[in-house]
Amino acid sequence: MWSLDELREHRDVLDRIDWEMTPEKAVETYLEWGTGWSRKDDFVRYAGQESYYFVIYNWEEPPQVTLLRRDTAGVEEIAKFQAPPDLVKKSVDEGGRKPGVGVYAPNEELRKWLEKSLAC
Repeated sequence: MWSLDELREHRDVLDRIDWEMTPEKAVETYLEWGTGWSRKDDFVRYAGQESYYFVIYNWEEPPQVTLLRRDTAGVEEIAKFQAPPDLVKKSVDEGGRKPGVGVYAPNEELRKWLEKSLAC
């Protein structure tokens, strides 16, 4: 698994990050086959389609962000690194506490920090 510094070296991956993908949208897109018609064009169109996106697992100490690669076969953690704890907490708070879930998308402020830190 890559660190922040190692991720910076992989421009090919950074250029493929889907900043609009959320954990919920990933489940709808990649795991709920057959409901695509209700989401218009927002579904997997072919085998091998994949998304790269960031999540926060709210159980991790210290607070971190994780870059995931998801396709119809599953999910892989690509990179994990610490982010400013206050930004991570704000993202979780803005996402609303979801009992039993614990996986959150970065908010706008954390996204800007990620983009700047990764030179995206």
